[in-house]
Amino acid sequence: MNPWKVDDRELAPGGSSGGSAAAVAAETCLAATGTDTGGSIRQPAAFTGITGIKPTYGRCSRWGIVAFASSLDQAGPITKDVRDSAIMLEAMCGFDPKDSTSMNMSVPNFEAALTGDVRGKTIGIPKEYRVDGMPDTLEHLWSEGTAMLRDAGAIVKDISLPHTKYALPAYYVIAPAEASSNLARYDGVRFGHRAKLAAGDGITEMYEKTRAEGFGAEVQRRVMVGTYVLSAGFYDAYYNRARRVRALIKKDFDDVFSAGVDAILTPATPYSCLWLG
Repeated sequence: MNPWKVDDRELAPGGSSGGSAAAVAAETCLAATGTDTGGSIRQPAAFTGITGIKPTYGRCSRWGIVAFASSLDQAGPITKDVRDSAIMLEAMCGFDPKDSTSMNMSVPNFEAALTGDVRGKTIGIPKEYRVDGMPDTLEHLWSEGTAMLRDAGAIVKDISLPHTKYALPAYYVIAPAEASSNLARYDGVRFGHRAKLAAGDGITEMYEKTRAEGFGAEVQRRVMVGTYVLSAGFYDAYYNRARRVRALIKKDFDDVFSAGVDAILTPATPYSCLWLG
């Protein structure tokens, strides 16, 4: 539960690393780790008013993490402020021979880079990130942040990331497909829960009962969707096509940064918080 209380409502801390974010926001710990596939560090950090970073893929080892979507998952820090995140990120980064996706490259001093000087830096504001249904309060905060950067000497310019509209559909093909593959190991034989079987039950019944009991409804839906898009006749039509779309989305960002934009300013989420009841 979100530790912030502004009235009698119960507010969600976001997911899926919401427990880590709530613990840091409630000051029960100085920092916590999280894992981010499609926003699971960034959204909880935004909902609880703290700092969260999804590092560049391969910067932090994923060894020991239960994989969800292997080409998207990344571990990162959740802290009270930016400086603490910089310190923790430097400690987390580095090559790990146990992780085949780990990058073998030098780790900069992130804390030393926090000069606070943004004079002359170019900040991009993507027009596609203004979505229908965004609350006026969030739009106001975005404008305030833009004004603060401009007042600090940054150059603010509108930019376009034209393939943004395909990001969510691509995610909902890639992530369930990889989840289906990764979670196949939780079959009651090698890992995780095993259901109690009735007399006469065979291996098929063991698989069915185990996975029905061991996975919640949302996980089951994602596994089923992922299995479908990876099935014969649909792999190229869905999964491979989604991977090509992801490459186009990445190219949008590469083009913007190569054109001289130093950073992009956006809300972490189109909603300021979620009400539980």
